[in-house]
Amino acid sequence: MSSGNGVEKALWSVAIPGFGQLLNRNYFKGVLLIGLEVLINGNANLNSAIIASFYGDMEVAINQVNYQWLMFYPCIYMFAIWDAYQVASKDQVSYLAIPFIISSYLGTIGVIYSPTLRIFGVLLGPVFLPILFICLGLGIGFIIRSIINNRK
Repeated sequence: MSSGNGVEKALWSVAIPGFGQLLNRNYFKGVLLIGLEVLINGNANLNSAIIASFYGDMEVAINQVNYQWLMFYPCIYMFAIWDAYQVASKDQVSYLAIPFIISSYLGTIGVIYSPTLRIFGVLLGPVFLPILFICLGLGIGFIIRSIINNRK
């Protein structure tokens, strides 16, 4: 494994926030992010909501999740991915934080609206709606980043 492989480190942080930091030898930050992930995941009851969501039982997922804790998750998750890539990447990519900041914000908005917002009549719940909003945020962020970089 090369020390400059930012994509690999980012993908490890997708699996568990903090793993990419451990691979980057940022042990304090890695352990802190893993600890925050365990704390937030456990208190939000996220794993139970994921299971219910994959079974298509969104009402159960909505009732199981603790929204006060879940609202922290998108920001920690996206920060861990961005940081793992940024530290491992040999090239400093300009304005790379923009897509991750926007997706963190929109992911949190997705968590807030997940009990009520329906897309084409479908209630996506506290797992899939934030994921959809995060993807939307990444898309918008990369477009904005491209516009900024093209103006240079």
